[in-house]
Amino acid sequence: MLGLVNTPNGTAPVELRELAEPNPAPNEALVQVHVFSLNRGELRSFRNNEAGWVPGQDIAGVVLRQAANGEGPPVGARVVALVDEGGWVQRVAVPSHRMAILPDAVGFSQAATLPVAGLTALRTLRHGGPLIGRRVLITGAAGGVGTLAVQIAARSGAHVTAVVGRRDRAAGLIELGATEIIEGIDAARGRFALVLESAGGASLIKAIQVIEPKGTIVVYGNSSTEPSTISFTDFRAAPSARIQSFSYFYSEAEERFAPDLALLVSLVGDGSLKPRIGLEQSWREIATVADRLRDRNVAGKAVLLVEAS
Repeated sequence: MLGLVNTPNGTAPVELRELAEPNPAPNEALVQVHVFSLNRGELRSFRNNEAGWVPGQDIAGVVLRQAANGEGPPVGARVVALVDEGGWVQRVAVPSHRMAILPDAVGFSQAATLPVAGLTALRTLRHGGPLIGRRVLITGAAGGVGTLAVQIAARSGAHVTAVVGRRDRAAGLIELGATEIIEGIDAARGRFALVLESAGGASLIKAIQVIEPKGTIVVYGNSSTEPSTISFTDFRAAPSARIQSFSYFYSEAEERFAPDLALLVSLVGDGSLKPRIGLEQSWREIATVADRLRDRNVAGKAVLLVEAS
């Protein structure tokens, strides 16, 4: 079978090569991959991993063989799944508790946007508790996580302030549920019960300045790659506020992956959640797609279509 393999010293970050067929463990299904999505965080992994490594976490496809232990979706089921790595292939072994069956109304491309970005949006917002009537600030609101977080927060009754880096990236965010859009976190006014912070550096420092007493700042990225210098006195106006680190793989118990993925695709299926696909191309074009994503020229998610043969 074909798969995309890491080539850190090549002319492109990854290239298609022939790979061995997967050998699923008893708790793993064999899935034919139809679509996968590319996350900005994965761009760094090209540089940080050795040659020959197979990337890929977000996939959608069809179960070719159910897990030998009888758990998980049956043969022929259309599924969305999250794998630790190795998903950018034609066929992959997936733990049965890491996938969910797709409603008929949900396509593979929509589904593939959800595992990393959707779980991050859903689970970071949970740190805010009940959101009805509360103010939520979301940095990187035009990105894959941000557009989903805006929708879920608004559906939960929050007043959402969406932060974008450039005004041209604000298109559609009001329609998705944002109450207001600001260009840069420095434009934030008032205080917020919850801040989803993905930029780091000066952005995190500003987030501390606008969090309310007992509020929560969830840190799930550092796109600026800049450090933040924090002092105890920064919290003088926000007593008992906290900074919460986040990792989608370890934020909740393993058995929560399938139910949370099922929740996300059900919201897409009933029209409550609209994944924003900014780019959809053949997986053979991944080098071009990666460049556009790195340069922030993709509004929403980038998805890649996998050829069966």
